[in-house]
Amino acid sequence: MLTRRHLVGLAVIAAPAILSSRARAAEWPAKPVRIVVPFTPGGSTDITARLVGNRLQEVWGQTVVVENKPGAGGNIAADLVAHSEADGYTVFIVGPGMATNPFLYPSLSYDPVNDFAPVTMLITQPNLMCVPNSSPATSVQAFIAHCNANRGKVTYASSGNGTTLHLSGELFKRLARVEMTHIPYRGGAPAINDLIPGRVDVIFDNMPSILSHVQAGHVRALAVTTRQRVALVGEIPTLDESGVPGFDVFSWFAFFVPAKTPPEVIAKINADTNAALVHPPVKTRFEQLGANPKGSTPAELAAFLKSETDKWGPVIRDARIKLEN
Repeated sequence: MLTRRHLVGLAVIAAPAILSSRARAAEWPAKPVRIVVPFTPGGSTDITARLVGNRLQEVWGQTVVVENKPGAGGNIAADLVAHSEADGYTVFIVGPGMATNPFLYPSLSYDPVNDFAPVTMLITQPNLMCVPNSSPATSVQAFIAHCNANRGKVTYASSGNGTTLHLSGELFKRLARVEMTHIPYRGGAPAINDLIPGRVDVIFDNMPSILSHVQAGHVRALAVTTRQRVALVGEIPTLDESGVPGFDVFSWFAFFVPAKTPPEVIAKINADTNAALVHPPVKTRFEQLGANPKGSTPAELAAFLKSETDKWGPVIRDARIKLEN
């Protein structure tokens, strides 16, 4: 039986540990923090990392370095973070690949569940189906007709194997019953660079990275990929209402850190990041890009990741998509 003396003794023993953890959180960050991006500069993941990172740098008074590590559908970056020191100084910005890669790649050098700790959701965003200005297609149905008239010749670009851009193209093929060849790039920016002059025929790209090109007249937007129209581009129809029923895809980005990162450090990154997302200049810029700033708790992010895993797993298995690292 625990006596009052025992309880006092336990409190005395626990006090230094509690004070130590509080001190550790108060002192963090004591050196530069790096945000690892799994794709090349210029794409939506990179844009999001830099917008949030710039604000965190102001708040923390420490340099926040955005480090691009593209390749293998994000697995190179994921492996780097998974095997980094669990001290909060390496943060991983990642999207649906965290849920889809276990189904896409037969062997991974990391465990998406056990090697990472969730921190917070950052943004959600629709994709835009875009074609070059030189394309004969001025609508989704016209594009479908173009595919049927050019079987085996139409290509679609993505920011890499297994990304939502890739899976969106595969979903479009299935729902619209057309043939297209996938052309993967090492990030969204090089994919757009080849779309503009017509080296590829279509892309289902994240709105923050493609919208400026639509507004500048470099490419033509045929549809948004979400079930509802997007207020920022309200004149652009959805794929669902354009004759491809059931098409509803959106992208998201979130922060994860290596597993075993101290909970108090995770809590600090979470709180400061969620505050950064509602900081007026950051929030306004995201909204201008068509993204929805959306913070969360670590537990909410973990639950969301499970729902994404449950959604995409059957799609990937049914389509028999398997990729090599």
